Amino acid sequence: MPTSSASTTDSAKSSSGGVQSLERAFDLLERMADAGGEVGLSELSASSGLPLPTIHRLMRTLVACGYVRQQPNRRYALGPRLIRLGESASRLLGTWARPYLARLVEETGETANMALLDGDEIVYVAQVPSKHSMRMFTEVGRRVLPHSTGVGKALLASVPDAEVRALLARTGMPAATEKTITTPDGFLAALAEVRELGYAVDDNEQEVGVRCLAVSVPDSPTAAAISISGPAGRVTEAATGKIVPVLQQVAVELSQALVTSGA
Repeated sequence: MPTSSASTTDSAKSSSGGVQSLERAFDLLERMADAGGEVGLSELSASSGLPLPTIHRLMRTLVACGYVRQQPNRRYALGPRLIRLGESASRLLGTWARPYLARLVEETGETANMALLDGDEIVYVAQVPSKHSMRMFTEVGRRVLPHSTGVGKALLASVPDAEVRALLARTGMPAATEKTITTPDGFLAALAEVRELGYAVDDNEQEVGVRCLAVSVPDSPTAAAISISGPAGRVTEAATGKIVPVLQQVAVELSQALVTSGA
């Protein structure tokens, strides 16, 4: 009996039980994102190992759906329909994180935040405010540059130095306060300290009078960090020793919840 042609097409099931063409399409989208959002077919072929005709067929479908667009130079870029998906996913990730942020507030007394690295910027996706009358407030959806924030340091600590330098070259390093780090070498030194300590500090670098402690969320489906922020008079060096272990434990528990939920 002849073999069904469906078994040899991109719509065949993969060894993991999924649909192979879907797996390949999402893999290509992730490779495009890793490459900065714009690539050529030959680059995708080299990095994925897929033949050019297969990539071309998948990219045509993604272009037709609006998830990829073809540039005048024949290269392919991530498309605008992904923005809506990303924004919805970010909101959902923030919703999942809120109970963990609430626990941080209960145990530290300070405002708790969750932030993602979105392109070259930090975007805050969730916050639970402190119960103190004097407390920090960051609007959900707010975007800031990473060099002046604790969450930015926590998120970039695992990124190769060359990529960090390239990001800083694109964004610049404007001073938000007189304590903001404004040189690439200074920022890379701060990231080395984050890797050594296991947490990041924003010491009056984004806003005068405010200190922030942050850690990354390990194995998060997208680069994420959680933090607490409060007046420098409360988030002291002495308080740091008590707060950081709580931050680290909550980050681990949040990571496990995200993995279990398949987020």
